[in-house]
Amino acid sequence: MLLLAWAPKPWHRLAHLKPSALRWTPGGRALHMSCGLLSTQGPGGTGRPSGPQGPGLRTRLLVTALFGAGLGGAWLAARKEKEQRQQLRRTEALRQAAVGQGDFSLLDHHGHTRCKADFRGQWVLLYFGFTHCPDICPDELEKLVQVVRDLEAEPGLPPVQPIFITVDPERDTVPAMARYVQDFHPRLLGLTGSAEQVAQVSRSYRVYYRAGPKDEDQDYIVDHSIAIYLLSPDGLFTDYYGRTASAQQIADSVRHHMAAFRSVLH
Repeated sequence: MLLLAWAPKPWHRLAHLKPSALRWTPGGRALHMSCGLLSTQGPGGTGRPSGPQGPGLRTRLLVTALFGAGLGGAWLAARKEKEQRQQLRRTEALRQAAVGQGDFSLLDHHGHTRCKADFRGQWVLLYFGFTHCPDICPDELEKLVQVVRDLEAEPGLPPVQPIFITVDPERDTVPAMARYVQDFHPRLLGLTGSAEQVAQVSRSYRVYYRAGPKDEDQDYIVDHSIAIYLLSPDGLFTDYYGRTASAQQIADSVRHHMAAFRSVLH
């Protein structure tokens, strides 16, 4: 009777034994087995393939990361280029609209005559409104001067001149403008003038305004366009910002215009 001495492993493992692993002992009473299981182990018996190996996990991760970074950088560059093209097209379209053409002559809140050429070489943020406005004008002027403060806090940026032009010359006299602008920013300049002078500068910037009916106290509201205008150091209308634009958005836009500015007068 043949007695097989083997560890309690499945019988199909016998199929992996080398032919020389089974030897009969003299007398045929027992079987001596040499453990020569076939395997893919290399000479060192470590279980690793003995042939050439590919790049390690770290190398593959590094290559993947560098590839991803390259794609990300290319995408950001393409996006920035697209935004610059869009900004250039917008600027060109605004210039062709012929907004802010011509000169003006108004009185500032110190009583000095001011014309457009006085602001040549400066960035200007300009707003049209009136001092008796209950809420919108104060809110828009607060937003305008917040932009000015944000830009003033950044070293290397040129100063921005804030200007407030009235559309209510009947009530907004020089003293009235002086009292009003002091509540916003020390450099906010209030401009007023005759009805004809205000009408001229308003037409130049496509500003609509119309006084409403007077109440029993002779008070009235002036309906008008709501926009903040940006003028370049060349004195040219460069951009405008509606009521929905935030101070942060306006400041970012002004920065972009400053970076891209090239004078057309020299």
